[in-house]
Amino acid sequence: MRHKHARLQLGRFTSWHKATLKSLARSLIIHQSIKTTKAKAKAVKPLVEKLITFAKSNTLAAKRQVYKVLGDHQLVSLLFKDIAPRFTSKGGYTRIINLGNRRGDNASMVIFELTQVIKKEKKRLKKEKATEVEPIEDIPAAVKEKPFEEKKPKVVTAVEVKEKEKERPPITKKPSKKFLGGLRTIFKRERRDSQ
Repeated sequence: MRHKHARLQLGRFTSWHKATLKSLARSLIIHQSIKTTKAKAKAVKPLVEKLITFAKSNTLAAKRQVYKVLGDHQLVSLLFKDIAPRFTSKGGYTRIINLGNRRGDNASMVIFELTQVIKKEKKRLKKEKATEVEPIEDIPAAVKEKPFEEKKPKVVTAVEVKEKEKERPPITKKPSKKFLGGLRTIFKRERRDSQ
């Protein structure tokens, strides 16, 4: 009997359920904030909390336990070196923020994120590069002082149109595509020959 062994099964059989939880945990560690359904967020929350608790101890045994779930050495090092040191308190490493219902199946959507999110520096670098551009002062004077010239549309006469048509090569029609490269005609010939 399964007394007091309740869990959020998510309508999946066991291996699929485990794979879903591992995938969500990996995504949360990589992105620090993911958009998912409320049921999936509630199901993966204990797993992520346990992984961060392991990472706070920073032992070899803990790294092996975390690797069993994440299956990637880079993610394990990210969790142990960057994410875990930011948390000083016990528990409360993740939060679930309600978004509303999904349009297609009316599933309640949430943002599932770590409470201590790393600031992303990539966006800052792009903004800094855009502001660092200096105006070019070495433009030649002739280019600066060149007046704007209006171009009048060219009038084309009927004689010029006829001359252009004569210059064009004649349009050749492409052969129409036949059923399976003309197999139908081969079979018709065979039928005629047999009768």
